Amino acid sequence: MDDVAEKIELIDIQLAKAISKRGELNRLIARLKQEKDELQSNYNLKKSLDIDDNWTKTNFPWSKELQNNLEKTFHLKSFRSQQICAINATLSNKDVLLLMPTGGGKTLCYQLPALIGKGMTLVISPLLALMEDQLIKLKKLGINSISMSSGTPKEIKNQGFQYLSKGVGNPIKFMYVTPEWLAKSKKFMSGLQKLHEAKKLDRIAIDEVHCCSQWGHDFRPDYKYLGLLKGMFSDVPIIGLTATATTSVLLDIQNMLDIPGCAIIRAPFDRPNLKFKVVAKPDKSEECLSLLEKLLTKKYKDECGIIYTATIKDCEEVTKGLMARGLKVKHYHAELPDERRTKTHNSWLKDDVRVIVATVAFGMGIDKADVRFVVHYSVPKSMETLYQESGRAGRDGKNAECVVMFKLSDYLKNSGYARSKTEIKNALSVLEYCLDKRNCRHYLIGLHFEESKIKSCNTMCDNCDNKSTLETYDIKEACSDVYQILEHAAIAENNLTANKLIDLWMKPKIKIKKPNISKEEAEYLVGHLILKGCLREEKSYTPYSVNCYLRKSHSTSQIEVVLNASASLDNYLKRKRKVIEIDDSEDETNSKSKSKKSK
Repeated sequence: MDDVAEKIELIDIQLAKAISKRGELNRLIARLKQEKDELQSNYNLKKSLDIDDNWTKTNFPWSKELQNNLEKTFHLKSFRSQQICAINATLSNKDVLLLMPTGGGKTLCYQLPALIGKGMTLVISPLLALMEDQLIKLKKLGINSISMSSGTPKEIKNQGFQYLSKGVGNPIKFMYVTPEWLAKSKKFMSGLQKLHEAKKLDRIAIDEVHCCSQWGHDFRPDYKYLGLLKGMFSDVPIIGLTATATTSVLLDIQNMLDIPGCAIIRAPFDRPNLKFKVVAKPDKSEECLSLLEKLLTKKYKDECGIIYTATIKDCEEVTKGLMARGLKVKHYHAELPDERRTKTHNSWLKDDVRVIVATVAFGMGIDKADVRFVVHYSVPKSMETLYQESGRAGRDGKNAECVVMFKLSDYLKNSGYARSKTEIKNALSVLEYCLDKRNCRHYLIGLHFEESKIKSCNTMCDNCDNKSTLETYDIKEACSDVYQILEHAAIAENNLTANKLIDLWMKPKIKIKKPNISKEEAEYLVGHLILKGCLREEKSYTPYSVNCYLRKSHSTSQIEVVLNASASLDNYLKRKRKVIEIDDSEDETNSKSKSKKSK
């Protein structure tokens, strides 16, 4: 018996050693696989970014027909930057990812090639508003196109299914679908396979392709289904289009769509005709409406523009408030009936109404050349959203303005409702953009998207255009005061929102000195402390909302850096400036008077 026990003990020792070695081998295998995947991804990315010089040439078999259609069908004389590269690449049956700024002409890069081929182009698009916009334009050009979605009339659906499965009816050049429809309709996928078997599926265009990536700012789960398309239609070229994608997002898209090593074509990112501004958003809604009214009746009088709101409630309330002030505006959001949305969209395109108040539902792909302004009534959720929505202005190449109305509580709402670390990171990037009063805003946007060629736009942003002296403000005293208020509130078991914290700071009830700054500057300072990690956000959930309270940071290293620092460029930078610039001499005089008083 003792011999058996010794043998069992010996086997246990050997087994433990083997398990330990197996664990080490598994870790080694995992590490090597990760290194291999990273090397392969980087190799594919480098290969993708090496654009073939041949694609810029005009001696392809289709080149003459291409130029002819450009001029006679689309009434354009020449191509914009990188359009001809993307078009020649996709006509060469190459898979393509095209990064082009909003308003840069992405749509033409799949519409023009479609006229060369004899079959149909499937366009996958995330928004019905985009489909409506494209179908209106294609109808005017005499190009037979339809959309297929749950809201499509039955007779149009039947027309689509008949053409897909039997080739019956007038040839359809473009069929627009949402990714949700593609994922749910087995009948549609069956028809698409029959179209492919008949060699009539020329191309698959995926608009706003960044929605594929879980690292993107606008990830949509149904986009994951698109990863099956390459396996089903291996000989059909895919062209993915977006205005916003970082390197990590591009890699994720390539893997998800199963198009590693595809051509990645980037157009210059900057839109030099757009003037970017950040202005303080008033506390009360009536004051906000007054500010918008002044803009619409003076600075942007008779101009075409869009006011973006974060919620449907804001969208309706802002519209109602502006209409009550005698302004002709209409609103647009996802909960309106399809017929009403289309009517509003058409009235805007025809200039029957000049200003649309809208949520993100009125968004991607909206193409109107003479939009002179875009106002973000609330802080956007990401730099991608800010850039895309701003890019709907100035598509005719003339100057236009893009204004963000900044209020710290709006940022905290975005952060509070964030569902992932990516969304929190996105919200912080916009906060950083809004608080920056030193750097060119064109540079800041380019830097976010990994294109930092431009250092200054001269006068095409509020920071570069402002000639006033830039002052530094040492924030260690401010940080100390804010901490005392938070500590006092914690003892009293009170939770402080950003607004409440700022109110207590401006009118202190404890023994601290009232800061010699405006409420607007105090708000920027608190935002700066959040950005630096000196303050943290704590979410409190209710059945109907999320409240965001401010707390002292857990990180002592961040606190020590701030409290021990002298005034520097990393500290809060303030300018004496008007809340918003309006071409009105009376307002300018009032602003100077207020500035003297504050000094």
